[in-house]
Amino acid sequence: MKSILLHIDADHCMEARMQVALDLARASGGHITCLQAVSYEVFAPGDFYGSAMAAAMPRIKEAAEELRKEIETDLANEDVAWEWRFLYGMPEQRLLEQSALHDVIIVGPHDVGEEGSRGPSSMVGELAIKAPVPVLVVPGDTKKFEVNAPALIAWNGSPEAATALRMALPLLAKASKVFIACVSEEDEKSFYDFPPTEAAMYLSRHGIEGEVISIPKDKAKISDTLFSAAQMRDCGLIVMGAYGHSRLAEMLLGGVTRRMLSDPPMPILLGR
Repeated sequence: MKSILLHIDADHCMEARMQVALDLARASGGHITCLQAVSYEVFAPGDFYGSAMAAAMPRIKEAAEELRKEIETDLANEDVAWEWRFLYGMPEQRLLEQSALHDVIIVGPHDVGEEGSRGPSSMVGELAIKAPVPVLVVPGDTKKFEVNAPALIAWNGSPEAATALRMALPLLAKASKVFIACVSEEDEKSFYDFPPTEAAMYLSRHGIEGEVISIPKDKAKISDTLFSAAQMRDCGLIVMGAYGHSRLAEMLLGGVTRRMLSDPPMPILLGR
């Protein structure tokens, strides 16, 4: 993944995803595109004539410029290629537009200003379902991204899981071990559209050995079961498909995906 699109904003996960972007760029000889998007859609109750928006924009622009200077100063001391793009508009829309000529989008797990919430980012849901490239979600306590650490694929046999696996190939090729984890449930009518053995066979064609692990479903949430399996195996990355539900839902992601993104203990690569 040589062309890395990095979301820039003043949230508490910024340092973590910057470090991940740098580690990934160094490992691949890649290039980081820092995308800072500032929305002009600032609303206040009763602000029919946009007076609040007009008053707020100068400070928003000033804060954005301060953040840019701070990050560019840090990047000037790094040994990676990078560039800065400043655009007006909603971040998810600008990231989506710019993703066409990138290999991966790096974002945080929560929307800016909602870091204390237990729910995942609506921006992540929008990108994971619509972007033509995988979305790497980085939690705020991530200190580094070891590309050669073991990786776990959350496998449910769906087309979304298969697409995520395919999108993750450049990272899986660098991992020291790859686990294909299946959490089985007794009441499943048809466990797999694509059995895990087919996933392993696909990986083998690319020179990657995948170990299939089957985990019985117990009283724990599937998300917790997968996280435990990944942590027990010292994994540095989870790969999974983003399972979309109705646009009328609160989030654009299905149940397991939603729970995993609410408070992830490690980076998660989403594809769909």
